[in-house]
Amino acid sequence: MNFEVQKRSFSSAAAHVQRNPAYSVLNSDDVSYFKSILGESGVVQDEDRVAVANMDWMGKYKGSSQLLLLPKSTAEVSKILSYCNSRRLAVVPQGGNTGLVGGSVPVYDEVIISLGGMDKIITFDNVNGILTCEAGCVLENLSSYVENKGFIMPLDLGAKGSCHIGGNISTNAGGLRFIRYGSLHGSVLGLEVVLADGTVLDMLTTLRKDNTGYDLKHLFIGSEGSLGIVTKIAILTPAKLPSTNVAFLSCNDYISCQKLLLAARRSLGEILSAFEFMDRHCINLAMKYLEGVHNPLPVSPYNFYVLIETTGSDESYDKAKLEAFLLRSMEDGLVADGVIAQDISQASNFWRIREGISEASVKVGAVYKYDLSIPVEKLYDIVEEMRSRVGDMGQVLGYGHLGDGNLHLNILSTKYSDKMLAQIEPFVYEWTSKQRGSISAEHGLGLMKAEKIHYSKSSEAVQLMASIKKLLDPNSILNPYKVLPQSVL
Repeated sequence: MNFEVQKRSFSSAAAHVQRNPAYSVLNSDDVSYFKSILGESGVVQDEDRVAVANMDWMGKYKGSSQLLLLPKSTAEVSKILSYCNSRRLAVVPQGGNTGLVGGSVPVYDEVIISLGGMDKIITFDNVNGILTCEAGCVLENLSSYVENKGFIMPLDLGAKGSCHIGGNISTNAGGLRFIRYGSLHGSVLGLEVVLADGTVLDMLTTLRKDNTGYDLKHLFIGSEGSLGIVTKIAILTPAKLPSTNVAFLSCNDYISCQKLLLAARRSLGEILSAFEFMDRHCINLAMKYLEGVHNPLPVSPYNFYVLIETTGSDESYDKAKLEAFLLRSMEDGLVADGVIAQDISQASNFWRIREGISEASVKVGAVYKYDLSIPVEKLYDIVEEMRSRVGDMGQVLGYGHLGDGNLHLNILSTKYSDKMLAQIEPFVYEWTSKQRGSISAEHGLGLMKAEKIHYSKSSEAVQLMASIKKLLDPNSILNPYKVLPQSVL
């Protein structure tokens, strides 16, 4: 068989990766074995269905897998991995396939293991707000479930209608509530993980405190399926508070956005639950490509926009506090204009603009996406520098979670080209490294940035990661070519 690399011209990571000759090639005996444990319906060879699973949602990364497996239990995942490890068949675990760095699709002919059939809620502790569920549960479904119980999920993403909680944990997804509830490293209490050899690692505790030995679950949060496949999760959900208010504000310059963040932390304190920023290019894009949205501040264009959300327990107190903050910020010259949502419809419109930027950007054509952690005072500098580098070749957007120091840098063009990529990389990584930032704030490394990890991590740290990978997955069958550089493996 001819395993020609399936890549787009823009994908610098894929250009240097060769198929590992140590991996076996799928044969009819393998397919027969999988059918014996999963049944006919659990083994998909239909070209159209497999083709969908071979490509990421943006059409950037495309593999050439011939097989999609649909396990419905941990035991089935264990049997699949035990067999694949003995045969040295490489595999790719796949959740909702909403990733942005090529981490959830094959590079070559890896067998795709979809967790979508494992979508059961196992238990919910109404007293402590602890949810235990399978990895294939869609985030939005879990949100609806716990909200009916008086709680909320500690993370919220634009892709919540498609992404799986197992994928969220495997990529340590951040999202819109990070400023209030922090990282999944703090919210996840327990995991069940299947290792490369089929061993089921039961760490599915619901305890808030447990200092018995190494806390192994943290190895798998953010490891992108390269150390094991997450099959069950126990996660702490915060209480749903009755009062939510959303404000949409405009600022004339980036320094005002920074000062507004500091003022919000001081004045809104315990009720601040989101602080998102967007430049005017983002707003223009959203207005053009998103259906049913309208500009909350249409009178005149501003350079920057900020969405602030507060969540608390006293409706009148919280709203008065937000209104006083807005008035004071306008008097101090930090805010040029602003509006507080008067109903759920208005609040939804504000959030739709912010959450829809990624969706709108794809409609332009080609999108080069970068997810960076940068000190807040320097965060917008790279957007301006990138604009001068790209010039007329494309449009540069800057938006993200300002409260977390997380910039989403998007460069839009009508088509992918090597010329454009040369203007962006390696400059974007070198610039971020000089600021001691991270080249992946919340999206992960995947295929796109596996060879770029040294911009954010020391060689000693990368070597230790490689040692852990070799210990847990000596045949390197789990999500190959991702996360770590091939040279260290």
